[in-house]
Amino acid sequence: MTNFTITERRGRAALPGWAWFVMLWCVGCGGAFVVAEVFKVFMNVTLFAVMR
Repeated sequence: MTNFTITERRGRAALPGWAWFVMLWCVGCGGAFVVAEVFKVFMNVTLFAVMR
């Protein structure tokens, strides 16, 4: 016969579900802005290199 172990979770999660959503949304938007700024810098570098 197989022994089953039932464990109960004690306490609560560190953050509620909505806080995880807000945090991940902010990280995603921040990452998108960083990528956009890097892309903008590289576009300016290549445009000035072509114009000279």
